[in-house]
Amino acid sequence: MKTDLTDTTSSKINKALVLGRRAIGTPAVGMVLTLVIVTDEENAYDALKAANEASREHPSRTLVVIKRVSRSPRDRAKARLDAEVRLGADASTGETVVLRLYGEVVDHAQSVVLPLLLPDAPVVVWWPVNAPTDPASDPLGALAQRRVTDTYAAEQPIQELTARADRYTPGDTDLSWTRITPWRSMLAAALDQVVCEVTSAEVEGEEFNPSVELLAMWLAERLKVPVRRSKSAGPGLTSVRMETSSGPIVLDRPDGSLATLSIQGQPDRGVALKRRETAELIAEELRRLDPDDTYATALKFGIERLDEEAATLAPTPEQDAVTVPAEPPAAPAEPVEKPAAKKAPAKKAAAR
Repeated sequence: MKTDLTDTTSSKINKALVLGRRAIGTPAVGMVLTLVIVTDEENAYDALKAANEASREHPSRTLVVIKRVSRSPRDRAKARLDAEVRLGADASTGETVVLRLYGEVVDHAQSVVLPLLLPDAPVVVWWPVNAPTDPASDPLGALAQRRVTDTYAAEQPIQELTARADRYTPGDTDLSWTRITPWRSMLAAALDQVVCEVTSAEVEGEEFNPSVELLAMWLAERLKVPVRRSKSAGPGLTSVRMETSSGPIVLDRPDGSLATLSIQGQPDRGVALKRRETAELIAEELRRLDPDDTYATALKFGIERLDEEAATLAPTPEQDAVTVPAEPPAAPAEPVEKPAAKKAPAKKAAAR
């Protein structure tokens, strides 16, 4: 069931939700949270599709906030709110309200969303694109207990990670961190199978992928070892190699679907490590609404610190090749000069 409302208000939208529930015969509200999606018109369809699939696991009221750009000064001076209310089969297991903001109301989106929040229910705000650098200080982010961003969609993902670390607030999280959950689980399980000490690690993945940086920072912070990063053609993360006292441990996924776990002294094993869709990532984030301390610790480790430790504690093979042969030529040079120093005073004595 769909209801279109043009030039409307939040109170009229609430009335349309009540009348719609009565019309389809489900007056009781069974949602567990409110999911607010802040996006643009281009990405609204994909974000709403992912949210509807995630609502099968987490029935919720989904509010899609689309800020429309007004081209002329006259349009920017006018404030207008259009809404589309979806219930029943059109909204999966919850309720969906698509809000399109025009004019001055774009700068006051929180005043439109606040009356539509479910009472006594947690609020999650998700920015699929164009997320603020400090989500907690955003007017919409201030309404939520959980704030979800995606640095993979940013123009400069690595710089965005550094900015997020400086402005981190408990409750912030990122889908780039959610993407590496299976990797972290598999690497932790691999270390549980072998009694060893990890000396260094290497993470390989496509360039400008924030998941590669987050996994490297997580390994460096947890294992207290230097971690190198290398580039590959992708897709996404392709390999993690840990050097240990018992031999290397390698988790390799060249095709983005099936990975191979190799442990010294054990046969290679195939591991299902498929790249997940956005709906699965959002569903995972909605399972826990408390602050993610592990993400905060890895994020605050710092990309600059990761570079410094990898450079000082784990020199490259080329550097080793330059420094090792530099010592032998200095050894034979000393005995050649010493005899010359002894002959000089002997000639002076003969002359006298």
